[in-house]
Amino acid sequence: MQAIILAAGMGKRLKELTRDNTKCMVKVCGVTLIERMLRQLEGRNLTRVVVVTGYEGKKLQDYIGTLNGSVPVTFVENPVYDRTNNIYSLALAKDWLCKEDTLLFESDIIFEDAVLDALMEDPRDTLALVDRYEPWMDGTCVRLNEKDEIIDFIPGKHFDFSRAGEYFKTVNIYKFSRDFSRKYYVPFLEAYQSALGENEYYEQVLRVIAMLDEPVIRGKRLTGQRWYEIDDIQDLDIAESLFAPDEEERVKRLQQRYGGYWRYPKMLDFCYLVNPWYPPKKMKEELRASFDTLLTQYPSGMRVNSLLAAKNFGVRQDQILVGNGAAELIRSLMGQLSGRTGFIRPTFEEYPHRAAEDQSICFYPENPDFAYTAQDLMDFFAGKDIHNLVLVNPDNPSGNYLPRAELIRLADWCREKGIRLVVDESFADFADEADNSVIRQELLAENPHLVVVKSISKSYGVPGLRLGVLGSGDGELIRTLKKDVAIWNINSFGEFFLQIEEKYRKDYREGLACLRKERKRLASELAKIPGIRVIPSQANYLMIELTGNRTAAEQKGDRTTAALTGDRTAAELTRRLLIRHNILIKDLTQKTNGGNYLRIAVRRTEEDNRLLAALKEEIC
Repeated sequence: MQAIILAAGMGKRLKELTRDNTKCMVKVCGVTLIERMLRQLEGRNLTRVVVVTGYEGKKLQDYIGTLNGSVPVTFVENPVYDRTNNIYSLALAKDWLCKEDTLLFESDIIFEDAVLDALMEDPRDTLALVDRYEPWMDGTCVRLNEKDEIIDFIPGKHFDFSRAGEYFKTVNIYKFSRDFSRKYYVPFLEAYQSALGENEYYEQVLRVIAMLDEPVIRGKRLTGQRWYEIDDIQDLDIAESLFAPDEEERVKRLQQRYGGYWRYPKMLDFCYLVNPWYPPKKMKEELRASFDTLLTQYPSGMRVNSLLAAKNFGVRQDQILVGNGAAELIRSLMGQLSGRTGFIRPTFEEYPHRAAEDQSICFYPENPDFAYTAQDLMDFFAGKDIHNLVLVNPDNPSGNYLPRAELIRLADWCREKGIRLVVDESFADFADEADNSVIRQELLAENPHLVVVKSISKSYGVPGLRLGVLGSGDGELIRTLKKDVAIWNINSFGEFFLQIEEKYRKDYREGLACLRKERKRLASELAKIPGIRVIPSQANYLMIELTGNRTAAEQKGDRTTAALTGDRTAAELTRRLLIRHNILIKDLTQKTNGGNYLRIAVRRTEEDNRLLAALKEEIC
């Protein structure tokens, strides 16, 4: 068996990275794509590697010569690479195709060894390597039947998004038998090129072959093996996080992305906190039905969107404003606060990060559950001369919750002390207590020192829309904040969501009930795993402590000094879940001053069960 690598293209979308180098000489984690691919082909009993060069071909040839590989490399030059497409490059290597069985690669693919193993170990002699279509993918797709026969090749220009669930993306790695190349591919290639020219794609030939009555090429489905196609600098950035050779570095790179995990094949995200039980199907269909209008029309300005939020939350328009996510509102609000600010730690770091460290007074609960009451806060901050107090309720990551009556008691105390109270109730809807929001017209009017922030993204399951609201009876503060944010700070999709949200209140309540039930079940199942202690939570996440082999006495003691005896640390378990199971969770080591804690989002039952199985495998 031999390998053919198509490496003639210019890679224009990689901009300056390919100004003086061909695309396959771009480095991922310090190693060029072509070196990585050639190293992966070593030890595969190949007779040769044929590389079709074009743009900067001499430089590529010289570079490969420095790699000192054991497999002979032969070069075929495409002198008109700038006027032809890859059908011409492969046609230049057609004589090699007919010599023996071939592995065919495009040179801009990065993949783990398991991808190559899956293709080579399959006894079928002619295969197109494919993977289930994901939204980040681009290019040729196929449809398969139950026998893996290719029903159709779908080029990008014929892609039907309504049928995306049926599609498999070609990985641009193939296995051709010599007989297939001689009898089918090369004759069809010559005919196709003669009829339609040289500026076509070699997959078009496969599309024609797939129409034959006798299936001669099948799809080989990947089952989670990692690969990525690098077309632009964003692809390169993602590939570096997927293929970082150091596992800890890979985890770090992924955690620093703060989202966008839909671009990571089959990753299950238990780190970021979204309601998986909402929005309902009908609401999504209504959003889709208005897509063209929403995409091409300007949204309303701040005044109208404040009116929509006021309608939805039952307050006056001058008591509320809408933000591009709660993060925009937090930034604006914290910029208006002056004097010393009280925080409870650990908490959602966006608030303390926006405050000067020398003006921050922090309360640390002295118990292993990070629990506290309104009285605990009043006792601690009574003599601290603070001007502002920030409370996330339920708190993040602990899930500690102050009931509404406790919040009002704390608000009364803050009013007496002249303290502005900021309550973030982004997770409050998940609590067992019904009707607990403090965004209420009378309450805000009676407590102008009270500011309430709520992330719509988290509780309503629409983080991609970037929505949040801020309510307060302090009219001057609201007016100042409205001037601080942009007049068009949310897009038309966010505005439309606010417009139709009221119609789906029943679905929202039902979704919250489902989440509470699943939270209870997940907490119970986690508690059955030896070495895990679950901290009570009223949010859509659970904080757990890895207790390892500690005695009961140690578990009740100081959380930062009780030692583990050979068991998983939070950081190690986070790494193993990501690397071995493609599951992302939140390591709380830094948030808890070295404590052995994790935060796990509550997702749907089948996803939670996958996490439970992975945890049992790694801990038990």
